[in-house]
Amino acid sequence: QFNEYEAGSFTDTTTMTGKAVFAIGAMDGAESIGLRETTQTMYTYTLNLNTSFTGEDNLYVRLRTGDSGGSSIFAKKTAGYHTDRYSGTTDVLAVDKIWYQFPVGDNFTAWVAPKIENYYMYAATPSIYQPGALKAFKLGGNSAVFGASTNVGAGVKYQVGDSPWAFSTNIVSAGARGDNGVNDFLGNADKSKWDTMVAYTKPQWHGSLTVSSQHNGWNSFSYYATSKATDLDASGRTDSPSYTSEGRTYGAPNALAYALRTYWRPAESGTITPEVTLGYDVLSVSGNDVGKVSEATSWMIGLGWSDMFRADDKIGAAFGAPLRATENEGGTDPADVDAQLWEIYYSFKPNDSITVIPAVFGGNDVLADTEDDISGVV
Repeated sequence: QFNEYEAGSFTDTTTMTGKAVFAIGAMDGAESIGLRETTQTMYTYTLNLNTSFTGEDNLYVRLRTGDSGGSSIFAKKTAGYHTDRYSGTTDVLAVDKIWYQFPVGDNFTAWVAPKIENYYMYAATPSIYQPGALKAFKLGGNSAVFGASTNVGAGVKYQVGDSPWAFSTNIVSAGARGDNGVNDFLGNADKSKWDTMVAYTKPQWHGSLTVSSQHNGWNSFSYYATSKATDLDASGRTDSPSYTSEGRTYGAPNALAYALRTYWRPAESGTITPEVTLGYDVLSVSGNDVGKVSEATSWMIGLGWSDMFRADDKIGAAFGAPLRATENEGGTDPADVDAQLWEIYYSFKPNDSITVIPAVFGGNDVLADTEDDISGVV
């Protein structure tokens, strides 16, 4: 095989693409949320490998590295977490995602994955709003349902022929790879997330309902949530279900979340009429400690204008209320903050390979109290 290699060639069945992201920014009010008010930078470098063995399947591998600092503005969830931030080991190129996708008959698609997030296995993409700075606005609000974490997963999608209807169900498990010291794939001690979506998608508009069953303290929705809304803990309860294994006792709240998503876009770009994404989430927690969150909601609206001043440019604006507690376990009022978050950006391409995205963002009461007001530029 070595003799068959030719300079400049790669493989007939594998394609490789890549992206480098450099960012510089600053946040006013950073000290109120435990950060430093300084100008900061980050970078991310990504390689995407796609391999097909039959022409209909795909083995996807994402290699990634970067450096954004664990306590930088680019790493602070809800307040400033950058949409392209790499959360792995600094300056180490590693396998960030890997899964195998293949057809089953004419209408089914299946996934098996050592490293994946739920939203890569959905029946349809629930949002057309593309965040310019904040990962919080991904997928129409990255909170109760779509907030995810990379773990072992599997899923299946059913496309109803040529109709707009599609269905999917998938599960991601942290226990399958021994996270938190637990090796218990889909067992009582597993920390897992099971999502099911029904979607109706036409060329100009979409509507979907996604239900997420989250087990044993899954709380990866902090990208778009207040501190109180992510506070899950059953250690103070004697009536909370628990599981004992090898001398260790595990027990944490379970949750059920619902996401409604819809979007609409004009038939032609370059007009004053924007494309619109709407998102609304509801979270219901069971088994949490008394006095901690039992119900929470979030919403957002995202607007986009394409090809306004030059080809392939984009104006984006998003505004919403991050997931906030509306009721405590025990029925008391959580008195959670009335959090708000927003961003505005302009994306343009000076050439075919480079995109420049200046953005401003901000929010009120974004985490825990009324002093948590921020504004920033990136």
